[in-house]
Amino acid sequence: MSAPDLKKKREIVFSKFPPGQVPEAADDLNHLEALDAAPKFDKRAVGVAYELTDHTLRELDEHLVNKGFHLDNTLMTKLTRALIYYVEETQLHNLGAPEKRIKRSEQEAYVQAWGQRPHGDHDETPPEWREYK
Repeated sequence: MSAPDLKKKREIVFSKFPPGQVPEAADDLNHLEALDAAPKFDKRAVGVAYELTDHTLRELDEHLVNKGFHLDNTLMTKLTRALIYYVEETQLHNLGAPEKRIKRSEQEAYVQAWGQRPHGDHDETPPEWREYK
């Protein structure tokens, strides 16, 4: 069996309003490592090419939404997007690829919060009762 194709070429479609999102989004995405982005003005989209081990479409879409861009939300686009998310997640899972690590600051916050919680085997019984014979 041949190795799965990890090189992905996708199109991220934007809503009609606000206008002018395509060139700005392409420029923003081109600042990410291991990603090629090109505006497709006739389709109101940005074409992206990436390795699945570096990026996923879900990650790129979320990045753009967090930056304030408005993606197309027609039913067909939403269904296509959901299918691609599922396929990419399944492909990564089948490859045994580790899940993307959370940011270091977030991870440290979890570690500190866990360290402050009582955990392990804690017996509420007073010491003198535990040693009662």
